Amino acid sequence: MNLLNEINQTMTAVIQTVQQSVVQLGNGRRGFGAGTIWHSDGLILTNAHVAQRRAPEVTLADGRTFPSQLLAYDESVDLAALYIAANQLPTIELGHSRQLKTGDWVIAVGHPWGIVGAAAAGTVIAVGQPLEQNGYRGELVQLGIQLRPGHSGGPLVDGNGRLVGINTMISGPQVGLAIPVDVAKKFLKEKLGSAAETV
Repeated sequence: MNLLNEINQTMTAVIQTVQQSVVQLGNGRRGFGAGTIWHSDGLILTNAHVAQRRAPEVTLADGRTFPSQLLAYDESVDLAALYIAANQLPTIELGHSRQLKTGDWVIAVGHPWGIVGAAAAGTVIAVGQPLEQNGYRGELVQLGIQLRPGHSGGPLVDGNGRLVGINTMISGPQVGLAIPVDVAKKFLKEKLGSAAETV
């Protein structure tokens, strides 16, 4: 029983920390997706299908709201980068998606069905190109987590709270897909150069 309590306390602490780096993206009336703070000086990463070539309104975990600027957009990897005029924002320590193994525990955080900062835990099924492509040609982290509308653009973290992916889509019952953080690093480096480095 003590072991279960210890696991619960550890996961709760990880989730509470990660929630501070998850933003809501909306159009001024309602939220339609999530974003992940990548850089403390206002750089936010989300899915291209969430941003939809727009500059959505960004609401931080502390309730502050900012207009955003669309910095980069690539439908082929389903990623978009936004900027808001804010600093000293909480970020998530970066992990390495290549180190993920089948069976590793991971946590997806987002705003499914408008529930702000909701978390779902599960295990890694595989990392690579799924058998069912869903129109996406790149590498994905396949999860034993049922992602829902509103998870998109939010962070996927490992058991230590390190960012290992960006939640992106559903692939059948109880299976979610996330863009590996190593793909996100490459996207930001190609689009933004040194400005994409986390601090």
